Amino acid sequence: MKELLFAAALLAVCVVIHAVALARLLRWLEHRSPFGQSSFWLSTWMLIGVAWRLVVSHVLQVLCWGALYGAAGVFNDLMSCAYFSMVTYTTVGYGDLVPPERWRMTAGVEGLTGILMCGWSTAFFFTVVSRLHRPIGSEH
Repeated sequence: MKELLFAAALLAVCVVIHAVALARLLRWLEHRSPFGQSSFWLSTWMLIGVAWRLVVSHVLQVLCWGALYGAAGVFNDLMSCAYFSMVTYTTVGYGDLVPPERWRMTAGVEGLTGILMCGWSTAFFFTVVSRLHRPIGSEH
């Protein structure tokens, strides 16, 4: 049961990490965005910057989950904890590492958290792309 409390806390941590990352990313875009008047390469480089920043946010969240698994001794080494966390968060789920039974529901919550956070990133990325390719003179 306490494992699910840890999962709930980490879900909240992930939301905070992602919200902060997106807020910072919005500020970055405000100062660099060529919305409505961009060249192909300028837009492409900006989208690469957005993608990298989103991935960094997700990796940070994965490492938080991995740190929990490491602190709890779920796996023998931190690399295994981080790897398990990455394949769980991304819902790849290779199945080569399986946590002890009492940690399996927590891992499920991590997978659901990853789906939610990746969906949030997808929506954000879609919004940026939509704004980049909005017809000139269109404000809404």
